[in-house]
Amino acid sequence: MPGILWLASYPKSGNTWMRTFLANLISDSKEPLPVNKISEICSGEANSLWYKNAFNKPLEQASESDLANIRADVQREISRRSKNILILKTHNFLGEYLGKPLVAMDATGAAIYIVRDPRDVVISAADHFGVSIDESIEIMAKETSKSDKVLYEVYNSWSNHVKSWTQIPHKTLLVHRYEDMLEKPTEIFGAISKKLGITRDDDRIQRAIKHSSFKTLQELEQKQGFTEKSKNSERFFRSGKSEQWKTVLTNKQIKQIEKDHGQQMKRFGYL
Repeated sequence: MPGILWLASYPKSGNTWMRTFLANLISDSKEPLPVNKISEICSGEANSLWYKNAFNKPLEQASESDLANIRADVQREISRRSKNILILKTHNFLGEYLGKPLVAMDATGAAIYIVRDPRDVVISAADHFGVSIDESIEIMAKETSKSDKVLYEVYNSWSNHVKSWTQIPHKTLLVHRYEDMLEKPTEIFGAISKKLGITRDDDRIQRAIKHSSFKTLQELEQKQGFTEKSKNSERFFRSGKSEQWKTVLTNKQIKQIEKDHGQQMKRFGYL
């Protein structure tokens, strides 16, 4: 399967969990991989290493337009140089920014898209970005929402993000709900492993599931730290549970989220 395998999701929807599973599955280590080694196997598209030779100037001096113009070309180049399928994480929505594509479809082999109940996403995102829940609700509804890093990622709204990746069914697009990953990990992760042709060995799959469990990841983060942890959070692997919104959000907040994202929530069984 040539090209990039995208691990795509709106932020705080389970992307890193999927990356960790695939990294442990591919390495087939008898012990859990150190959390800071995960990116060596499953890196992010917004990694400065991919762009270090893209400009005749420091990356920090590149404008948003500079990056938009070169982004798809960089993806094509790193895909071309990769001998095997290249696994890349992204939080970009599937569309254009400043008139340029955020994802090079001609360099894409397949994609795994993870969707999570936005009522839970808003809680995790508030912690990660260091904002209130009300501010997080506003961010998730904005079509202009993006990260503030030099190598920015354009999220768009939660609804538009989900719709952009999932509106056209395709045999190389695997769409999974975060809640199903929690409830039936053997079925979901096993199906992904077999569909991608990585392995059909059930023992190997179970070992990777165990090595990427939230309990294991929390223990590893406590011992080793995690470079991807936000400066706003005490830890990256915070909870990993579903339906936290039932005890955390107010009725007003719940109604606002359901008003903002009702159509996509209904598509995925959240309403």
